[in-house]
Order: sequence, then C-alpha cells, then structure tokens
Amino acid sequence: MWRSDQAKIPLVPTAGGHRPLRIGILTHIKFPIRQPFAGGLEAFTHDVTLGLRARGHAVTLFARGGSAPELEAVAVPDEEQCRHPSLSSAYVAEHHAYLKVMQKIDDYGFDVIFNNSLHYVPVTMASLIRTPMLTVLHTPPFFEMINALSGDRQTGRFSTMSAANARSWRDVVSQCALIPNGIDLQHWRPAGVVGEHALWSGRLVPDKGAHLAIDAARKASIPLRLAGQRVDERYFKEQIEPRLGPGVEYLGHLQRAELAVELAGAAVALVTPCWDEPFGLVVAEALACGTPVAAFNRGAMADLISDEVGCLVPPNDVAALADAMVVARGKSRSACRARAEALWNHDLMLDRYEALLTEMAAHHA
Repeated sequence: MWRSDQAKIPLVPTAGGHRPLRIGILTHIKFPIRQPFAGGLEAFTHDVTLGLRARGHAVTLFARGGSAPELEAVAVPDEEQCRHPSLSSAYVAEHHAYLKVMQKIDDYGFDVIFNNSLHYVPVTMASLIRTPMLTVLHTPPFFEMINALSGDRQTGRFSTMSAANARSWRDVVSQCALIPNGIDLQHWRPAGVVGEHALWSGRLVPDKGAHLAIDAARKASIPLRLAGQRVDERYFKEQIEPRLGPGVEYLGHLQRAELAVELAGAAVALVTPCWDEPFGLVVAEALACGTPVAAFNRGAMADLISDEVGCLVPPNDVAALADAMVVARGKSRSACRARAEALWNHDLMLDRYEALLTEMAAHHA
C-alpha cells in the first residue's frame, strides 16, 4: 500500500456511472503517439485516450502527425508550419504550435480539457479560455512551468502520479490530486520461463542512465539486455556503443508486446534514473511481469519499490547497484505481481481520472 507520507496527498476516489463527456486531450508533440512508444508519456496518452473512449466519452486527441490511426488524432501544426521567419528554433515552433491549438480549442465545445502536454503555453492560456482544464504534472518543476503558474495566472485543476512529484510541486501548486499511473495487467504479465539476465528499458538519453546499468551489470557478472529508442545519438555513440559486447546486448526499440516478453523473461530489471523520475512506468511494467527491480533511489522510486519486490541504492552508485541486482533477483516474483495488481491497475487509474474530469465539468456547467 501507499506509505504514510503519500496519504497526505489527496487521492481522487474511484467512481463510476458518469455521464459521457466531451474531452479534449493535449499531449507532448515531440513524437507521434504510436508504437514503439518513444517513452512513458506516449504510452500513457495512447492508453488513456482509448480507455476513456471505450467508456463512452467523446475524446479528441491533439497530437503530432503520424500518430496511430486508431487514435483518430487531430494533427497539431508541425515545426515547419509554425517556424517563425526570423526565429528558427524548435522551441519557438513548439510555442506557436500550442498557441494555435489553444486559440481554437473553445470552438470544439469540450466539457473539459485533459492537458498532458508538459508545455507552458496551455497552462498560461488556461485563464483565457472558457473550457475548464485538468493539467497533469508529468515532470518535476521547471522554469517555464513555474513562471506560467506564478501569481494570479494559475487556473484549473492539477494532478500528478506520485507523492514524490507532488512534493516537488507543492511550493508552486498547493492543491494537487494524486492519481498513480496504471497499466494493462493483461498485457504485462509473468512468463513461464525466466532467464539469468537483467533487462534495462527506456529512452537512451543521459537522464535515464543506461550506461550506469551496463557498468553495474558487468561488475555483478550478470548478462544485460537493453531496449529503447536511440533518442540521443551522441550519447549512444559515446556512452552506450563502447560498452556493448559479450554479456551486454542492445535489442533496439521494441514494440510493446516484444518488451513485455523481454521483461517477463528477465531475472531482474534495472532502473537507473539520473534525474528526479516522477513515476517510472517501467517499474510498474516490470513488477506486473513478476520481475523484481534494482534501482537508484531518485524521484518516485521509493514510492513504487518496496523491500518485498526490489532494492533501492543511492543515486549513481554503480557498486551498490551491482550488489542490489544479485539480491533483487531473489525476491518473490508473485509478490511483484501482487504489488502491481494492488497499485497500478489501468481501470482504477481511469476511474480516478473519470471522477475528477466529471467533477470539473459539472462544476463548470
């Protein structure tokens, strides 16, 4: 169960039987929402869009062009369409893309906007539109969002997925509902055969620390498989590729079904955040597959990983992580699955979002 410090964060109750809503969903537009997913937010957006739609809500997703056909997404203007004639940066183009969406969003007649964009423009403009907006804080605080939410400009409701991330925002957003992420437990499930190797999965960027996972696995003499998108080619060439070789295999960027098989077949999963990870969807996925986790204790890792299902070590401590791998792989795989079932059921997450969105829409009506 959630630790006592988590109980201090308001948890949206489970609810059902709500009237259908017209919901507009905003998301990150750096990547299309399609498999293989670039990261946890893309997977979350895909699942929550289809999940709310399956419950009878009229859901419109605004996403980058090229997203999965089943999402029927409205394509947000891309970088070239929004490029300023004298300012060529992607930063400015992204600003203008969200600006164009927000200027027209009231015209859709939504009951509520479900904002998962990670961007300052939607929250800055929330007070200028008629439609109420729920903003999910998927990251720790950063300058642009802090500035957008300062003073009297803060409008709408807010939620986040871990007590750790709620604490990081409390000086900026005083009222923040806790809605833990959920996963499809029928998809992420244990396998019959488990190997002796470890698995690391995620975006291959410095913040995720895959190079440290490799170093720890070599120190522990445990074979390691890595899966994920090569988002940062320089990082991959300089920090990952030289570490590959006997005992360390890069599997590429896997489809969800392939990743589930890999996670279920691993003796232990490694999670190596080099930043304050706000949740860590891979932890929930690994535990649902019955796979214990060894991780750096940063961000929300302590909220997710108990002594029964894994081991936490100080950030960036490769030697400690190597020792933790050996200990963690001896943890009960049935306890791992039970924890995932108790905390991260996808339907429970949808119940909570549905309740909050319904409350907001009713209050605004």
